[in-house]
Amino acid sequence: MSAPNRATLWGRVLADELAKGGLDAVCIAPGSRSTPLTVAFAEHPAIDVYSQLDERSAAYFALGRARRTGEPTALVCTSGTAAANFHPAVMEADRARVPLLVLTADRPPELRDSGANQTVDQVALYGDAVRWDADLPEPEADERKVRSLRTTAARALAETTGVEPGPVHLNCPFRKPLEPIAVPGDVPDSFAETTAGRGRDGPFVDTGGGTRTLADDDRHRLRHALVAADRPLIVAGPADPATLATLEPAAVADLADRLGAPVLADPLSGLRFGPHVDGAGDGDGKDDSRTIYGGYDTYVPALPAPDVVLRFGASPTSKPLRHWLRDADARQFLVDPAGAWREATFTATDLLAAAPETVVDGLLETVTAAEARSDDAWRNRFDAAERRHWAIRDEALTADALEAAPFEGAILASVVSNAPDPATVFVSNSMPIRDADRFARPRAAAVTMLANRGASGIDGIASTALGAGSTTDDPLVLVTGDLAFYHDSNGLLAVDRCDVDATIVLLDNDGGGIFHELPIEAFDPPFTDQFKTPHGVAFDALADAYGLEFEHVAPAAFADAYRRSLERAGTQVLAVEFDSEASHRRRDELEMRVEDAVDAGLESDRD
Repeated sequence: MSAPNRATLWGRVLADELAKGGLDAVCIAPGSRSTPLTVAFAEHPAIDVYSQLDERSAAYFALGRARRTGEPTALVCTSGTAAANFHPAVMEADRARVPLLVLTADRPPELRDSGANQTVDQVALYGDAVRWDADLPEPEADERKVRSLRTTAARALAETTGVEPGPVHLNCPFRKPLEPIAVPGDVPDSFAETTAGRGRDGPFVDTGGGTRTLADDDRHRLRHALVAADRPLIVAGPADPATLATLEPAAVADLADRLGAPVLADPLSGLRFGPHVDGAGDGDGKDDSRTIYGGYDTYVPALPAPDVVLRFGASPTSKPLRHWLRDADARQFLVDPAGAWREATFTATDLLAAAPETVVDGLLETVTAAEARSDDAWRNRFDAAERRHWAIRDEALTADALEAAPFEGAILASVVSNAPDPATVFVSNSMPIRDADRFARPRAAAVTMLANRGASGIDGIASTALGAGSTTDDPLVLVTGDLAFYHDSNGLLAVDRCDVDATIVLLDNDGGGIFHELPIEAFDPPFTDQFKTPHGVAFDALADAYGLEFEHVAPAAFADAYRRSLERAGTQVLAVEFDSEASHRRRDELEMRVEDAVDAGLESDRD
C-alpha cells in the first residue's frame, strides 16, 4: 500500500484492514485531526460513508445501523470534546450489546497535559463502557508497527461481536500533515510490497467466534424442571441484536406448545410479531388458544404465579410483569449468552450461560408434548385474560371512544396494527415504549420493533431510528415523544443528508408526561415547572427547517393519516397532541377494567 505520508498510510491501512474484516459502513463527523481517517474511508470502495454534522447524532445514527443489522458500524471524529459527544451512544451500545467501533482522532502524545489547544485525555475515555480499547502507536512506515496496526484493527472488529457484543474504542493520534500531501522519505515506495504494506488476502487475523452451550448436567436439570412443572412460563425480554439474528421465533413457539407454556413476549423481544404468531386467535372466543401473549402488562397481577420460568433477554419493559415475577415462588432460569446478570429484582434462581438458540434447540430435541404435565387450566387462564384485554382495548380504539377520551396508547396500537409487512418501527423511551408494550397486539407480520432500552435515555432517538432505517428497504416508522424529538432535533438532518425516509409519529403532550406516573405529581410546585416542564415549542417550524412535511392530526383521525403517510414518498411528521394527565387517567381506567374482567373470569372459573 502506497501513501504520500505516514498519517495517510495509517488511515489507509486502518480502512483497508477493517473492510477486509467485514466492516461496510462508517459514520463520520467532520473535523481536522481526523482527516487521515476521513479521507481513507471516503476513498474505500467497500465502505459506505455517512456524514453527520453533530457528533452525538452521528454516534446514535451508527448505533441504529448496528442495532438493526447486528454487525458493527464505525464512528470517526476529531479530537477534544467531539469524542465526549460520542459517550451517550457508547453507553447505550454497552448496555444493549450493540457492536460499535469508535475511532477518535487525537493530537500527538507529547501535547497531552500541556495546555495545547483542543487536547484532552482521550485514552480509555469511555471507561468500562467498552469491551476493549487501545491507544494506537504514532504513524510510521515500520513493518512491525503496521503489522501491529492491522492486528489491532482485526482484533477490535472481532471484539465488537464477541460473546458479549458491544462498543470498542481505538484512539488514533496523528501528526501533521494530516492531508494526503507528499512528504519525501516518509513512506518508501518499497513499503507497498511488504506483507505489512499490502496486508493479506482477507483479514490480517481471522477470528473464529464460539457459541456457549449448556453442559449436559445443566440441560438435564432445566429439562426436568420444565417437564415437571404444572405452570411453566416463558418470558422473552428485550433482545440484543445477536439474539434477534439467531433465535428462531418459530422454535420458541414450538417449545412453548410442547410444554403448555405461555410466552410473554416483550415488544422488543423479536417474538411478539412474525409468522409464528399466525393462528394465535382472532379474538372471537372460539378455539382461541394462543402461544404468544402481549397484553400481560394489565392482567398478570391477577393470575396465579408460575412454578417454573424460562427467561430470555434483558429485563422486561413491563413493571407489573417484573413485580409479578419478583413475588412468584418459582424456579426461574435466566438464559444469557454472556453469563451476565440482567435481572434487577434478584429473584432468578439459576443463571444459564448459553446462547438462547442452543437452549431452545436442545430442549426441542429432548422434550415431547406427551411427557409435559402442565395444567390445561393454566394456559386457558392466559387465553381468557388475553381476550378480555384486547376486547377492552378495541372498545377504547373506536373513533367515538377516541373522540371522547383520547390517549397516547391508542396511537401505538394503531401504529403497529397498521404497519406494513415488513416494517421497522422504532419507539422512543418513556411512555411510548410502555404504551407499545401494553397496546401493541401480536401480529403475524414481519414488524421489527426497536428501542434504546440499554440505558433508556431519550437522547439520540431520531438519529438511532434513521440509522436503523438506512440499513433496509422496509418502511421506517418512528414514534417519539415531544421531549425526545426536541433533544435530537439535530439528528433530523440525516433525513436528507443520509437519504432516509420515515413516517415520524410525534406524540406531543408539551412536556415530560411520564412524570405523571410518579408521586411527585402531587407536589405542585415544583411538579409543573421542574418535572413536567412545558416547552411550548412549535414543531411545525422545526420540521420546516429540515424540509419535512408536517401535519397536525386529531387522535380519532390518526389511523387514516398514518396510512396515507405510509403510501407517500418522503418524510412526514404526524403530530398528535394530548393532555398527558388525561392520558394517564385513561390508561389507569383501562387497566382497572381489564383487572376487573380477569378477576370476574377467575371467580367464575372457581364457581
